[in-house]
Amino acid sequence: MTSRYSIADTCKIITPALIVFRDLVEQNLQTMLQIAGEPDRLRPHCKTHKMAAVTQMELGLGITKHKCATLAEAEMLAEAGVRDIVLAYNIVGPNIARVAAFRRKYPAVEFAVTADHPAPVKQLSDHLASEGLTAGVMLDVDAGMHRTGIAPGEAAVELYRQIADSPGLKPAGIHAYDGHHHEHDPGERAAAIDEDWRHVESLREMILAHDLPIPKIVAIELSPGTTVFHDAGSVHNYADLPFTPAALVLTRVISLPGEHLITFDVGSKGIASDPPVQKRAMFPNLPDAEIVSQNEEHLIVRTKRADEFSPGDEQLVIPWHVCPTSAMHKQAYVVSGGKLVDHWPVTARDRQLSI
Repeated sequence: MTSRYSIADTCKIITPALIVFRDLVEQNLQTMLQIAGEPDRLRPHCKTHKMAAVTQMELGLGITKHKCATLAEAEMLAEAGVRDIVLAYNIVGPNIARVAAFRRKYPAVEFAVTADHPAPVKQLSDHLASEGLTAGVMLDVDAGMHRTGIAPGEAAVELYRQIADSPGLKPAGIHAYDGHHHEHDPGERAAAIDEDWRHVESLREMILAHDLPIPKIVAIELSPGTTVFHDAGSVHNYADLPFTPAALVLTRVISLPGEHLITFDVGSKGIASDPPVQKRAMFPNLPDAEIVSQNEEHLIVRTKRADEFSPGDEQLVIPWHVCPTSAMHKQAYVVSGGKLVDHWPVTARDRQLSI
């Protein structure tokens, strides 16, 4: 076991268990600050950790602006003391009324959502205005990922104008996400991002030419998410980034079903299963481990070291995708200085808290 991931006593930890190494989280947060240059440039995304405890660590470092993807996460942020929140998700259906409920419950919070279509914009405007409430709306722009967002161009300008002219809404700027870039070479990645960003900048100039305010892109904000915990996928895709995986899953051997095979108790209910099966976890202390298959409660690996293991033996694994892994656990066991020191609830793992 590498020293950074040592745990003095694991006898009371029920596996599979999410283990957060607090010292490494603090290190990652400091690295985020160093890259950004100052706290005001940061708006970290809580979708990775979903924990009030991590949010309060960020607030303690002067990081006052935060981002989320669900109203439960927004509520968690507000309850943790955040007073500037962007819900980077397009609001439709019952969530429109929930936005109004959020505004009623947290009137002191500067709050914005995203939108890429005129119909939900009108529905949100009608609902908020009828109750005398307001919320910011950011124009969700497709920067090339083709997941959500309106393409830069005249239609985008007109949608932004609709937001600006709608009662109950405040134009809050442009939101663009470039999560489709996985170039391993930093230079190639930077060039690809710059090309996408050129279209966003052009849209900004078009909107400003119509005398419409763009508060959230004049001062560009950075929204790191995964970096607070980091994960094996990020290590693989972005080897140049100076972050360290800080949230691992403790698992135990439950069977030795055949030659060179070990079955662990970290199934698809304990670690994210959206990556290909061979890439769902990395074993830092069993580097030759090859994942054979994963079921709900089982993970089978092939390793030449299988004969060194017995049922009950432990391993720490680094999730390939830590964000959905966090949501699978009700709480995290918190380790600092090699000792179990706390338990942090994964507060916003559910879709709904009180709103």
